[in-house]
Amino acid sequence: MLTVNENFLKLPGNYLFAEIANRISAYKAENPEKNLISLSIGDATRPLSPAVITAMHKAVDEMGTIEGFHGYGPGEGYAFLRETIRDKAYLPLGVDISVDEIFISDGAKSDCGNIGDILGPDNAVAVCDPVYPVYVDTNAMAGRAGDYDGTRWTDIIYMPCNEANGFMPELPVRKPDMIYLCFPNNPTGTAATKSQLKLWVDYALKNGALILFDAAYEAYITEEGIPHSIYEIEGAKECAIEFRSFSKTAGFTGNRCAYTVVPMDLKFGGASLNKLWDRRQCTKFNGVPYVVQRAAEAVYSDQGMKEAREIIDYYMNNAKLIRHGLKNAGLTVYGGVNSPYVWIKTPAGADSWGFFDKLLYGAGVAVTPGAGFGPEGEGFIRLTGFGDAELTKQAVERIIAIL
Repeated sequence: MLTVNENFLKLPGNYLFAEIANRISAYKAENPEKNLISLSIGDATRPLSPAVITAMHKAVDEMGTIEGFHGYGPGEGYAFLRETIRDKAYLPLGVDISVDEIFISDGAKSDCGNIGDILGPDNAVAVCDPVYPVYVDTNAMAGRAGDYDGTRWTDIIYMPCNEANGFMPELPVRKPDMIYLCFPNNPTGTAATKSQLKLWVDYALKNGALILFDAAYEAYITEEGIPHSIYEIEGAKECAIEFRSFSKTAGFTGNRCAYTVVPMDLKFGGASLNKLWDRRQCTKFNGVPYVVQRAAEAVYSDQGMKEAREIIDYYMNNAKLIRHGLKNAGLTVYGGVNSPYVWIKTPAGADSWGFFDKLLYGAGVAVTPGAGFGPEGEGFIRLTGFGDAELTKQAVERIIAIL
């Protein structure tokens, strides 16, 4: 008789953003005449840049010829893109990454979850709290999380990130094997300094742990001295995997292209994680389309980087508008400086989902309740700068009006 993966049966309710979508759908059904503004999901809204579009058109034309047609590509990604990433994303940082350490994928979200395929089922997992839900849910699916007690998973090591510690995780008392770090952080918008990251690299090296570093928002860093890659820290190539994405950097949320760096120096139990990940990808993944990889390559051209910067600045101006507008209205506000996300404390001790409903039905604005990111997120909401500038301005005005 067929059995199912019972770990899936332990998952509570819907995935966070699916639950938000359900509530928004219910609101729209009840209020068809009202104009809802969403500052919830971090989905890009600006069009693809001209340099990217030009590269895609050229690649599509190639695919229409015998000479330029591409079928299955390399599971690790085409050399032209991997070489470009090495030269344009890492060498300017003084980081020496080889082409064989870069793997092109269909999303950082996918890789953050799929990386568990090459790691043992009994590894202890540590996450920041609040946390991007994918880190927790995918490990729960793999059987590493234990049981859900209604608030937390029994086997997950939660590292509280709150106002008291500046939303920066502290070294855990219980030793983890896998440590998920995301900086600039989703959801709090916090960025880590080199000294703060060095603390984690030293800890991982000392304890034989692996850091899974999500750098999806590194392009949004505005302050000097904030590292864009964990590999800027000495020793990180011996203890860390880095995930990056074109989704937020160049508006590729609908095109699906990202990359993961797995250094050759990463060896645990005598096994090379680079070789294991290569085997996993070539077995389970047929690669990102040629057209999309050519578009991603164009992001690193001089014109492409200029246009990407303009898009990022657009979103960061939205984040600045949210941050300043709601702070001036009396709310306690974090983030929005090195990240497109703004982390806001709910007023008068309101709970996250209650304030979510108040903003949805009272202001016609959708946000993300902080409680959806973990227990320490209770009492906060997250707003995103990934919206239309005029609608973002209207949303802030609506929120201020009902406070």
